[in-house]
Amino acid sequence: MGQEIAYSHFTDADFARFNARLQSETALLHSWFRDDVFSSRDGVAGLELEAWLIDRAGRPAAVNARLLEQLDDPLVVPELARFNIELNTHPVPLKSDALSRMLSDLELTYARCRQVAAQLDTGLMTIGILPTLDERDLTPDNMSDVKRYRALNEQVLRQREGRPLKLDIQGHEHLKTEHHTVMLESATTSFQIHLKVAPSRAAQYYNLAQMLSAAMVALSANSPYLFGHDLWSETRIPLFEQSVSVGGFGAVAQGPIRRVSFGSGYVHASLFECFQENLEHFPVLLPMCSDAAPERLEHLRLHNGTIWRWNRPLIGFDDDGTPHLRIEHRVVPGGPTLMDSIANAAFFFGLMQSLGADTALSAPLLPFSQARDNFYAAARYGLDAQVHWGHEQKQHLQPLILDELLPLARRGLEQLSLDAADIQRFLGVIQARVETGRTGAAWQRAFVARNGVDWQGLTLAYREQQDSGAPVHTWRF
Repeated sequence: MGQEIAYSHFTDADFARFNARLQSETALLHSWFRDDVFSSRDGVAGLELEAWLIDRAGRPAAVNARLLEQLDDPLVVPELARFNIELNTHPVPLKSDALSRMLSDLELTYARCRQVAAQLDTGLMTIGILPTLDERDLTPDNMSDVKRYRALNEQVLRQREGRPLKLDIQGHEHLKTEHHTVMLESATTSFQIHLKVAPSRAAQYYNLAQMLSAAMVALSANSPYLFGHDLWSETRIPLFEQSVSVGGFGAVAQGPIRRVSFGSGYVHASLFECFQENLEHFPVLLPMCSDAAPERLEHLRLHNGTIWRWNRPLIGFDDDGTPHLRIEHRVVPGGPTLMDSIANAAFFFGLMQSLGADTALSAPLLPFSQARDNFYAAARYGLDAQVHWGHEQKQHLQPLILDELLPLARRGLEQLSLDAADIQRFLGVIQARVETGRTGAAWQRAFVARNGVDWQGLTLAYREQQDSGAPVHTWRF
């Protein structure tokens, strides 16, 4: 969940105070890495699911404030647009029936949201990009009444010196447009996977998350359409990168780094390298100073929250106050169903465990440039992408997942002593989806091929299938 701030307009003095505290907290964090003060209690997972509110016609319904007021649940919070909300789950140790518990927890919160939404004559839906979304929906009037978002919009435009945000995506079709607010970002909704990691393995796990991003984005792709254009299998990736297009400091040796990106490289010694990069490469966007003790790292964590790597390192705290490290895996879109979402998470957890436990993989499987190229190829072409994976020649991603990665994921979940029935249940969903090639993106494109261009019909048919709870590879047209 994003940190809220107290006000949205800032002075030069605010920036100076914040930068001073950010530098101090970054130095403190460095000492924590040096002195190994982080929690070793790892193997804990959490989830965030962003969802759409829609009306009877399948169009965005800008009623999140009313829904959240009636719901009154701290696990459900607003997103950038009034037609989006975010659902969170309680952290769960990865053992025994953890996967079923995650699904039950998410289903319970989702059902409560649907119940309250129905009282507002509104529906709830999870999908990467809503097919009925129109550019005219992305106005300041539809921005949630949250100071953080209004300040973010003001500061992004300030750093761009008033220049509009330009969208230029070449996919099956070509889309070019421009906007004068960051509301483009609200067109993207995600399923974010959190994994708590021990400091001794954190760097290795972070690099693994980057390497696995191509497979994860391909098998979960669910965002082919934007503003009536057929673009990438996971159009959410280029859309988000271009919707908050603000670089880092231009005078640094490497040149400016984008705030939304795959990252600038693997980490080597520790995750501290990412936070050092935050300080050195990215100007502060939200200089909201806090009176909290420096040990809470409020300024460092707020700054990190405005840098959207597709795999983002996070600092949190155990119940006893001990700081811990988490990896936030951000590449997966929302939907198609809660079952599909937990299956995606299970695949990720299993691979992270099996590959992370392999001491022979202390060095990366492939160069960072190949991991990055794999990711964008998979986002564009889905399971049809060709990628590098430990061989000189590229491989097709679909058989790579089935022949190599699925067995590794199964082994990892077994190493975690998760219930055998759950392993079979959730990885079985992944296997069937990849074998059939029926991702959410593939289903949407097949619906349009069969029924013609009808964004309302596509959205309502998708929602009907989603409400059945059956995984997407079983959906009818």
